[in-house]
Amino acid sequence: MVVLHPSRRFPMPVIRVFEPALCCNTGVCGPDLDQELVDFTAAVNALKAQGVDVHRANLASEPAQFAEHPVVVKFLQAAGSEGLPLTLVDDVTVLAGRHPRRDELERYVGLNPTKDAQPQGGCCGPQQEAPAASTGC
Repeated sequence: MVVLHPSRRFPMPVIRVFEPALCCNTGVCGPDLDQELVDFTAAVNALKAQGVDVHRANLASEPAQFAEHPVVVKFLQAAGSEGLPLTLVDDVTVLAGRHPRRDELERYVGLNPTKDAQPQGGCCGPQQEAPAASTGC
């Protein structure tokens, strides 16, 4: 199935992220929390909810996916698994060595980057007045 870009009539790019050997892709397994993975997983889930085609491949559990992509094979021959993660958009390398941020993922597929700024008008947002000291938001 081809997903069309929401504001245009062309196919949305496909993002593929090839990750190093991980025990899990969420970042919350093991004794230490990996905040980069937690943030990346949340970003991927948010983009998938918008219809973006994002694929993740873990070297430990999906080595065949790495072998099926000539770009990935050449990258691993040059940089080794230490150079992962590797991000491809329509099979073109766009980032290596770290996971992309949500704004980068959105830019790769032509979406307007999500702003993580605080809403104006305090914690209640622009439609509501600032709360009384005793009630909060």
